[in-house]
Amino acid sequence: MTGNENATIRVLVVDDDALVRASLEMMLDGTNGIAVVGQAADGDEVPAAVDAHFPDIVLMDLRMPRVDGIVATRRLRARTNPPEVVVLTTFDTDENVLHALRAGASGFLLKDTPPAQIVDAVRRVAAGDPILSPAITRRLMDRAATQADAHTTAQHALERLSPREYDVMLAVAQGKANAQIATELYMSLATVKAHISHILTKLELGNRTQIALLAHDAGLA
Repeated sequence: MTGNENATIRVLVVDDDALVRASLEMMLDGTNGIAVVGQAADGDEVPAAVDAHFPDIVLMDLRMPRVDGIVATRRLRARTNPPEVVVLTTFDTDENVLHALRAGASGFLLKDTPPAQIVDAVRRVAAGDPILSPAITRRLMDRAATQADAHTTAQHALERLSPREYDVMLAVAQGKANAQIATELYMSLATVKAHISHILTKLELGNRTQIALLAHDAGLA
């Protein structure tokens, strides 16, 4: 989310269970600084809902009858200036998590996550900080690093980066915040943000989480 940091975070809830949608809306809409601006009951309803409500964050279920959350996320993130996507699901298999992140999701949470943590995740993703539990991250990275094709592809992709962009990429992959990167690499915060923007463009990626995945595919960090 860009602009005024005090602006209300607009959330769209996507889930085929009406009770889950209602519960999430009740929880989030009563939180200072967050407003649930709309709901969708299936992945195929997401484009129209986004066009109608202009959300900053989409809370996306995975299992839906017509268009699942992974396909819906991929289609949404391919649009110009798309909202961030946080997957909220009952299923945490490696395949689900990996596919969701590669589709462009900035976070992955289980539905039994405590309400306060879901609220915190919405705020952090809106601020540009991807959300993924350390246990899931480590498992995925270990898995990704063993895939030879992904390893080679990632290494070739990273060759497009300048030396300073490479340094920033490594720091992002290690989960460091922009301020920490700026301090450690003796850069201004604006320079760090510019490097991250260039990295995303050069590598044709959608967010910081995908930078981290690519780095780990390459056997780094």
